[in-house]
This record gives sequence, structure tokens and C-alpha cells, in this order.
Amino acid sequence: MMKHVILITDGDQYAREAVENAAKLLHCGCISQSAGNPTVLSGQDIVSKILKAPTDPVLVMFDDSGFNGKGQGEQALEYVASNKSIHVLGVLAVASNSANHEWTRVDVSIDNTGQLTEYGVDKEGLPDLELGRISGDTVYVLDRLRIPLVVGIGDLGKMRGMDTIEKGTPITVSAIKLILERSGFYDNSSEKDTHS
Repeated sequence: MMKHVILITDGDQYAREAVENAAKLLHCGCISQSAGNPTVLSGQDIVSKILKAPTDPVLVMFDDSGFNGKGQGEQALEYVASNKSIHVLGVLAVASNSANHEWTRVDVSIDNTGQLTEYGVDKEGLPDLELGRISGDTVYVLDRLRIPLVVGIGDLGKMRGMDTIEKGTPITVSAIKLILERSGFYDNSSEKDTHS
């Protein structure tokens, strides 16, 4: 059985709370155990949890904790994204002020006001100078993977107070909703919810 997932390249406490909140609002599953700073679960363990999740699609977090190159979080992300039982709908590529300057191409970014931009964004969710790319901690492998949609976003649950849990993490929710809509998944799940 194929499971649909959205990969998220952040996993600290703020990110976990933001993603869990988005999962609840958008009726998605969420693998909270893959969060952490860094991710400690292996790719195999995460795939096992995804396949057992009662809800589809599933939000999955990965974090390298600033490790230069392919760290533990990215090894797990690469394994999950390449697994034949997993269909990746998209990735939230989270910006950071990493001294290691890893970067990835993004198809679109969402700023800290919820507006879409062709530019990358920084950790605060402010549009950057670079067209179509962001810098982050856990983004090293994304360009090598076949991802249908990569959305750049600032630091989940933060972004100068615009994405806090108290405010309902609106930027995180909007970014995940964008991936669901562009993949065609959101419309299908909405219809199911309406007729149930």
C-alpha cells in the first residue's frame, strides 16, 4: 500500500509543535518521533511508522542539527524519499542561518505574511536576494531527489512571532496546504470529509 508524505526539513520543539498543529487542522498524519535535534530514528524506522500511520497523507520531520554535509536527518530523509512504498507530495525546505551554507533549489517560497514569492526566504521568513533557492541545515540532498514541489519557508513556529502556536502556526499551515492543493490531494480529502 502506497503512503503519501510531505517531508519537512526541521525538527526542533517549535517545528514539531507547528507541524503537529498543521496535521490536526489539515487532517494529516504526523510522525512526531522523527523530530528531534537531530533526528535519531533511522530511515527504515521512519518508513515503518509511516506505513503503520492510520491517516494519509503523513507529515514527516527531519533535522541535521547543523551537521555539515549529509547528516543523520538527511540520510533518513533520502531513504524515506527513495522508498518504493512512499509517494512524496512535496517538501517544506526550512531556512536557517547555518554557517555551513548548504542550499537547495525551491519551486516557490512563502514569506512570514503568507505571501508566495519566487525568491528564497531567510530564517525569519523574509524574502531573500536569491531567486529560487534557500540556505538551510537539512537541505543538502533535496536537489538529488525527485520531489514534485519544494516550498521554501522560514523557521517553523517562529518567524518573528508570525508563526507561533498561539497564533495557530498560520505560515506552516499555509505551506503544507499549498503542497496538498498543488498535488491534488487536498481537494480529494476535502470531498471525502464533506461527504462523510
